[in-house]
Amino acid sequence: MDMNKKRILLVDDEPGITRSIKRNLETTGRYEVQTENFAPNALATAHRFKPDLILLDVMMPGKDGGEVAAQFKESSSLKDVPIVFLTAIVSTKETGGHEATAGALTYLAKPVAWPELQRCIEGHIGK
Repeated sequence: MDMNKKRILLVDDEPGITRSIKRNLETTGRYEVQTENFAPNALATAHRFKPDLILLDVMMPGKDGGEVAAQFKESSSLKDVPIVFLTAIVSTKETGGHEATAGALTYLAKPVAWPELQRCIEGHIGK
């Protein structure tokens, strides 16, 4: 474990998406990425991994992203970790290709554009 790298937990039920995003993030050399494809396991994975940021799919079987986020916010060790929702519910066209907010929630439209994902991550946890 490299203490200089920021830790990102990626929770999405589609293994192809998690593999692609993990590879792109880790290739930068700035991030350590842990993936979880089964939403009901996300809380336990987050407690073990201790992320600096959580990328969380909205629509997943078993538990949706809102339920998982609520569990994170109830945990004293995870409640302050920023969460960015990834969703296919809105399109990149609707968000203008940029992160959008709804209340205090940040979300990115899937498929996520690599430059936008980098900007969003840097905006939440720095380079």
